[in-house]
Amino acid sequence: MDSTILAQITGNIATVGYGLATLGPGLAVGIIAGKTVEAMARQPEMAGRLQVTMFLGIAFAELLAFIGVATFFIFQ
Repeated sequence: MDSTILAQITGNIATVGYGLATLGPGLAVGIIAGKTVEAMARQPEMAGRLQVTMFLGIAFAELLAFIGVATFFIFQ
């Protein structure tokens, strides 16, 4: 009985890793923006403070994407 190759993976595994690393920041930014809009609807007088906090949260979430880019170049 001979073995048959059903699938062959070619290319760099870091490419797949970076693709998966984009899921975290994408989901985080969506959740952060959604919850901020919800909070502004509940307390409109806090909109200014909520926007500042939202932008900080988005910055930290996007930091994950930059780490993914750096990891891609390190392991390439």
